[in-house]
Amino acid sequence: MDVPDVSKLHAQDDNKNKSEASQGPSIEKIQELLMAKDDTSRFVGLALLKSVLDNSPELQEEKGVIVSLWNSISPKFLDRLLRTGTHSGSEQKNSKEIFDLAVAVVHTFAVLLPDEARQDIKLISRVPRLAIAILYSPKETTPVIIETLLTLVTVPEGAKAFIDLDIDEWTPLIEIAPEHPHVLTIFIWAWEKGTTNLEDDQSREVVRDKIDKGIQAFVSSFIGTDATSLLEFISHVLRNLDERLIPRDPKWLGSVAKLMRNLSTNRPNAASRSAYTNCAGALLLIYPESTPQLLFLDETDSSKPFSYLFINLILTDLRATLPSLLAKLNDPDYPQISQRLTSALDILTAFIGQLIAWMEELDNPTPNTDSAQWLRMPPDLVLKLSTSIGEALSVTMEYLRDRWDASVAGAQGLHPEARAGNAHTEFGSRKTLAWDTKDESAATDAFILSAIRAVALWVRDDDGDVLRKEAAGLMDMLMELYQNSGSVASQPNGLDYRLPVLAALEGVLRTWNGIEAFNSHGGWRVMSRDMLKVLEESSTSISLPKADLIRGSRIALVLQIVIEDEGSTSEDWMGIVTAVAAYDVPTIGDESNDTRALLDFQVDVLQLAATLLANASAGMRKRFIHSAGAIRGIAEQLKGRVEDGGDAAGGLEDVLTTLAI
Repeated sequence: MDVPDVSKLHAQDDNKNKSEASQGPSIEKIQELLMAKDDTSRFVGLALLKSVLDNSPELQEEKGVIVSLWNSISPKFLDRLLRTGTHSGSEQKNSKEIFDLAVAVVHTFAVLLPDEARQDIKLISRVPRLAIAILYSPKETTPVIIETLLTLVTVPEGAKAFIDLDIDEWTPLIEIAPEHPHVLTIFIWAWEKGTTNLEDDQSREVVRDKIDKGIQAFVSSFIGTDATSLLEFISHVLRNLDERLIPRDPKWLGSVAKLMRNLSTNRPNAASRSAYTNCAGALLLIYPESTPQLLFLDETDSSKPFSYLFINLILTDLRATLPSLLAKLNDPDYPQISQRLTSALDILTAFIGQLIAWMEELDNPTPNTDSAQWLRMPPDLVLKLSTSIGEALSVTMEYLRDRWDASVAGAQGLHPEARAGNAHTEFGSRKTLAWDTKDESAATDAFILSAIRAVALWVRDDDGDVLRKEAAGLMDMLMELYQNSGSVASQPNGLDYRLPVLAALEGVLRTWNGIEAFNSHGGWRVMSRDMLKVLEESSTSISLPKADLIRGSRIALVLQIVIEDEGSTSEDWMGIVTAVAAYDVPTIGDESNDTRALLDFQVDVLQLAATLLANASAGMRKRFIHSAGAIRGIAEQLKGRVEDGGDAAGGLEDVLTTLAI
């Protein structure tokens, strides 16, 4: 297309404006120009159209007219105008004005068209040309293109068109992202909305590879910046993408870890703290094998290693924010605060796990392992950090207690049936007596799960009784969360507290306070019922998840701790013996369950039943003599399935020895 002489076109516009000054050009006249055969008339029509739309707010509300005007524009003509930005030399000035007009027109209709028309192929097909136009767009026009693309990708068809672009077509946008943060929002919308209808693994693999390369390109573009917006972008994408689209073993992990290190050690502001905390938390959850080493590894000896400084920043944030968090439950910024603290607790949990692994490595060193390489921290700093972790977790437990009490009408241990309902006010629906978020309960807040997970890991593996006694004060909360986790109806968003609660109990029950609280809140009934459910399903189900078998084994360990502390068997506990005696051992040919996990669970339950019988009174043992015989038979049956000298074989020998007494 020849570039029209813009000066002559402006003269034509002036003449038309004079003749139509009293009432302006009519819609019909504009449509006539837009539908003309020559490009000059079309361009004049576009210029008039843009002027009329900008200066007629009432016209902007006439959706039918807007759609009619849009249908009058030739899409091929628009694309030719968008390509004029590549012209140079004497044509450059004219080309810029033509290009700017084309971008402005597309942007105007992207905003004004009704939702159904915005999804039309005629508008969506402009996405590739707009993305490429960033390469030669004038500085003042670039934000308009970005805003137009952002508007288009908010509809599924626009997001899909953006996803279908080649990685090379994404590159111009990615390169300007550090100066234009809204580019990141374009990719967020596109990657989330444009991937919802991928129907096969091959399509998902293609998109996953493009997302992986896209993030790598973003990381390269942000080198040399503080990367705050990039880290928040990566965190958001990883938390919200379909897990099948999340890159596997990405090459950019190390670079992102360096960006987080740089940001956290250079006087971070509030936005920076939120960015590196959320990003680190997301990476630790999604890449638990590789991220801890990248984030906590100190390659050289230092008086204050990065891991020490980083975890202290996390602990300081927790201690400073938690005391005032309860009052902010219904503030607009609570979701952002809660997400940051949730990530902080996930980071702390990962670090505690690494700290435990390091301590075990010191106690039992093994050659040719990397476990001793990740933490180069002087012993005095380890001690200081352990003290700080304990203080932060104590504050966390205080908040958990207050939050739970508030959510159940301010009375510790109040039965769920006695709790108040919702009151509907001009400020939203809230509990009539309880204080909680108006949108969700404490049990559905991801922060609560992360907090319990961190507390559980520490009280289980740290030998100090102070925090274990504090955790015992949360027993009513732990028991209710455990029971609710077994019901999809009561936990609609999928939060499962059961394994974290079991980990906490392994530590809490080492104290007298823990045993007393466990018994007071029906802990044996709750735990034994769940374990026996797993036992029954392991006999009849052909698809029992490995996680259920592991949970069953952990329950057996918790109940063993209680028995050992009590020293004698209660009559109420003997239901386990009866249920185990009636267990129908599944055939060895059934490979649907994880064989090792199933065998470990069976042995753990048999050991629990044998301990109950051994600690029972003579009269009780006599009444359950037939059950004891049945349990011995099960142990003999399983003994033929285990390898000699293994843990399972030793456990079965213990069962037979105990029952022979």
